[in-house]
Order: sequence, then structure tokens, then C-alpha cells
Amino acid sequence: MAGGHFGPAGVAKERAGQYQGKVTFSVIIACVVAAVGGSLFGYDIGISGGVTSMDGFLLKFFPGVYEKKQHVHENNYCKYNNQGLSAFTSSLYLAGLVASLVASPVTRIYGRRASIICGGVSFLIGATLNASAINLAMLLLGRIMLGVGIGFGNQAVPVYLSEMAPTHLRGALNMMFQLATTTGIFTANMINYGTQELDPWGWRLSLGLAAVPAVLMTVGGIVLSETPNSLIERGMQDEGRKVLEKIRGTKNVDAEFEDMVDASELANSIKHPFRNILTKRNRPQLVMAILLPAFQILTGINSILFYAPVLFQSMGFGGNASLYASAVTGGVLCSSTFITIATVDRVGRRFLLISGGILMIICQVIVSVILRLKFGDNQHLSKGFSVLVVVMICLFVLAFGWSWGGLGWTIPSEIFPLETRSAGQGITVAVNLLFTFAIAQSFLSLLCAFKFGIFLFFACWVLVMTIFVYFFLPETKGVPIEEMIFLWRKHWFWKRIVPGNPNDQN
Repeated sequence: MAGGHFGPAGVAKERAGQYQGKVTFSVIIACVVAAVGGSLFGYDIGISGGVTSMDGFLLKFFPGVYEKKQHVHENNYCKYNNQGLSAFTSSLYLAGLVASLVASPVTRIYGRRASIICGGVSFLIGATLNASAINLAMLLLGRIMLGVGIGFGNQAVPVYLSEMAPTHLRGALNMMFQLATTTGIFTANMINYGTQELDPWGWRLSLGLAAVPAVLMTVGGIVLSETPNSLIERGMQDEGRKVLEKIRGTKNVDAEFEDMVDASELANSIKHPFRNILTKRNRPQLVMAILLPAFQILTGINSILFYAPVLFQSMGFGGNASLYASAVTGGVLCSSTFITIATVDRVGRRFLLISGGILMIICQVIVSVILRLKFGDNQHLSKGFSVLVVVMICLFVLAFGWSWGGLGWTIPSEIFPLETRSAGQGITVAVNLLFTFAIAQSFLSLLCAFKFGIFLFFACWVLVMTIFVYFFLPETKGVPIEEMIFLWRKHWFWKRIVPGNPNDQN
């Protein structure tokens, strides 16, 4: 469907067939350095669960939980049910939610690099405060600064990657964010496994090492090139074209450059992106920006990654065994990202999301059945069933990794027109962190209340999201980022909502 003017909805015509360029060294380096931002998010997810199971940390800040942990005759599912301990984990994500909304105008007005640098500096401050914390207030302040860093980083990095990557490899290169996230989780798990022996200060080393990816992200933000989309949007067309030619490895970038100019002219005419995103023409993107990040968290993955050591200890694994089991799941998640990188631009987003959803449902149901039949108060799982639970959780993590793990970030970052892209990504991050906060704060209580049923609770949500993808998410593989409007106009459902008349803006 070429031709026609859709004014407020995006570029005027489809030029994808005229795009030229290849994967250059410049774009690979830019994507690798920028994606380090994902390691901040991943490192914190992985480190939190391990630290909250360390005796030295609990004695310092949560002595009540430590005493409760020592009691043998109690409900296995309720050992760690403490709102203060949950607040340590969840406070970061509430701060990140607010920061992501602040980051949206910063990203749009000052560029993607500015938000990346702000994120790195904030995370560095948070890591320093956490490592040197002498009381709970200092610990929580550090978590809040980490949240600010994650809010800025998660808002800017996926957009940066989507704009720098060539269309035919956008999915694979955007997965660098997820790869960095999963690498951060695995690294954190291995560090926790090592620092648990450094009693009683090992937790300080675990929290303090978050400064390493923070420094890398900050330095990377300083040395990276700005995206051509952002430069053109901010009136620097000549510089934007030079960067585009550099990252595409060719002077023949007229078609892609024209799409960016068209999109930037419209973007500059929009004074209130958050208000604009609520209009009818942006309804499909808004729905995806809300539901996809919410669904990503409702898979239950963060509950497993946050509280893996706690979860495994509740099931009867010893301290060392629980951290080892969580390290294994972190390694599986990291390796699963390579499946997505190799296949996302071949088989498409929809296939990976649906296949991953089906396997996740199966694994969660099996774990729930095992816990219902073989695990209860004052009981430990037998070695055979313990191994089976770990295998099922690893398969669940594997399925999540190749599906919702990366694609929950990739798809929202690539579907918005330029005029609402920063606002849309801000909403995506805010929703993700809101649900992350809610699950992190409530999981230990849910585990205590639902017991084995917690896995069925998440399995039901995975079923809902898999059905949603099948019916309502169009395939974005191979569609240029500035031409997504045509995709919604061809979809069986969304074409009824997206206006065809350029003057219809409501």
C-alpha cells in the first residue's frame, strides 16, 4: 500500500524498498556500548535476590527476618514474608517509574545520549550509597538513585538501539539490550555465589560492584554518536545525514533520510507528545505500550529472578544450593537471548512470543503440581523432585528469554512514530516498572497466601497474553521504524480504529 498522505500519522509514503546500507562497525560498536545500559537493569535484578538471602545483610537491616528464617517449624512458603524486605527490592522500581516519565522530555529535547549519561551517573551514586550503607534509610536512598538510573537508561537505550539499527537487523541488534540485561543477571548471580562466603560484608561487595556497568554506561554515553533521528528532530539535518551515512556505510541514504525528515517535521509540530499519544490515530501503539510491558512482568519472571535464592531456600534447598540454582537459571536466561538474536529477524516476533508463551504455561503448571503433591509445611522436596523443579524453572526461563524477555522491550521501542517515540517509550518503561514494583512488593505475601498456586496465577496471565499476541499484535519484522503506520492500517482489527483521513486526528 504505497502513496497517499496520512499527515499526522507518520511519513507520507512507503520507501522501505529504497533503503540502502549494511551493518557497519560503527553501528555495532554503538549498539554494544549503548546496550550496556541493560546490564544495569539485569545486575540489580540478579543481585537483589541473592543479597536478601545472605545472613549478614539480614542481620544488619532485617534482623526479624533473620530470626524467622532460623525457625524450622513454620510454613515453608512464609519464611521471608516481610514488607520491609520487599520494600528494599521494590523501592528502586517505584523511583524508576517516576524517573522514566522525567526522562521522556530529556530524551526528546536533549537527545538519547543525554538520558544514557544521566542514567549512568545516577546508578553510580546509588551503587556507592548501597555499598556503604550503615542504616536502612541510606540503603533505601541508594535504591532510589539506582531506580532513577534505570528509569533513564531503560527509557533511552531501547530507542537508541532501534534508531541506530538497519531495518532488516533491527530486532537482532535491539536484542543487545536484552543480552546485556541477562548477562547482568547471570553476572550478579555468580558474584552472589562467591560473596556469600565473605561473611558478614560480602553483600557490600555485591551491591558495590554495580558501579562497574554504571561507569561503562556513563563513558559510553559520552563517546557515542547521537542517533540521526534525534539530530534531525532537533534541527541538525546536515549532522544527522553524516551520522546516517556513517552507520549505513553508504552515501546513498536518500530514502531513509527523507523518511526521517518527514517524521521530524511532524514531530516538531507536536508540542505535547503525551497528549498526542492519547489520540485515536495512536491508539494501537498506546495499547501495546501499556499491555506488552505489563504482560512481560505478569509472566512471573521477575519473581523468580528477584527471589530465586529465597524461593529455592523456601523449597528446602540449602543456602549454597539455592544460590547455585539461581545462578544456573541466570545462565540459562543469558544463553536464551542468543536464540532470539539468531531468529527474531527470520521467524518474526509473533512466532517467538507465542511459542515461548506455550512452553512457559506448561512449565508453570508442572511446578505447581509438584509443589502441591510433594511439598508442604515442614517438608522438603526430595532430591529427584528438587532437580525436576529446577529443570522446569530453567525451561520456563529459557522460553521467557527467547520471547517476552527481549521482545517486551523491542516491540514498543520500534512501533511509535517519531513525534511520540520518547513519550511512548516513557510509558512503556513506566508501566514495566509499575508492575515490577507491584510484583516485587507483593510476591512474598502472594507466595505465603497462594503457596503452590502462585505458579498457576502467573500461568493464567501467560495464557491471556499469548492469546492477545495471536489476535492483536501484527508482525513488525522487516518494517522500517518510520513506516509502522502502514502496518496498523493493514491489520484486521486496528484498521477499524486508525483513521484513514489525514484530517481525522481524534
